[in-house]
Amino acid sequence: MIELNTFSIAARCPRTGMLGVAVSTAVPGVGGICPFVREGVGAIATQSWVNPYLGLDGLALLGRGLSARQALDRLLADDPGRALRQVGIVDAQGRAAAHTGADCVGWAGHRTGEGWAVQGNMLVGPATIERMAEAAQATLPLDLPERLMIALEAGQAAGGDKRGKQSAALKVFHEEQYPWLDLRVDEHRNPVAELRRVYEIAKRQVLPFVAGMPSRQDPLRGLPEEVTAMLMTPPPYRPGGSGGL
Repeated sequence: MIELNTFSIAARCPRTGMLGVAVSTAVPGVGGICPFVREGVGAIATQSWVNPYLGLDGLALLGRGLSARQALDRLLADDPGRALRQVGIVDAQGRAAAHTGADCVGWAGHRTGEGWAVQGNMLVGPATIERMAEAAQATLPLDLPERLMIALEAGQAAGGDKRGKQSAALKVFHEEQYPWLDLRVDEHRNPVAELRRVYEIAKRQVLPFVAGMPSRQDPLRGLPEEVTAMLMTPPPYRPGGSGGL
C-alpha cells in the first residue's frame, strides 16, 4: 500500500461534459494510481493510503446510476481502511462528494462545489485546498484542462505537499473511451511547472490530432491537412515544440 500525500482536483465542465483529474505529489508515478476517469460517467481522485479500487469500483457504481455521494458512501462502507483514505468524486451531472479519513496525515482536508472536488493531505496547511477551491470556482468559463491546471498551480503556489515535489498528472476524458488528454510528469523538481510546459505543447500538437482520431460514430474521421503537415514536421520545428530538449 502506497501513501500518496497529495493534492488533487476532480471536476466536470458544465458546458462540454468533459471530466478530469489533476494531481501532484512527492512520489513518482501519481498518474497511474490516483486519477480515474470515464467519459459520461465521472472523475475520481483516490489518495492518502491509496486504494486504486476506490477509483475502479467508484466508476462502476457511477456507471450504474449512483450519484457521487451514493457511490462514495458505498465505497467507504466496504473499505476497512476508510480512516486512512482520501477520495474526491464528481459524477456526470456535476454532483461532487469527498472524504478525508480521520487518520490521514495532516494537514488534510477537502472542499467541494458544483462540478468539482479538491482534496489534499500532508500539506503545509489549509491554504493549498482553499486556493484550489477558489481557482476551481473562478475559472468556470475556461476549458476543463485549463481549469484543472490553474487549480493545481494554485495549490502548489500555496505550499502543496510539505515533503516537497516529484510528480504530477493531468487526465481528461470527453466523448470517447480513450482520453482526450493524459499527461504525466513522473520525476521532476518542479512537476506542476513542468506539467504546464508539456500541456502548452500538447494543446498545439496533441489535441488537434486527438480531435481527428476515430470515434465510435465515425471510424474514418480524418485530420485537416494543416494538422497532418504539423505532425510530419520534426518535433523541434512544430508549433510550441522543444522536441524534448
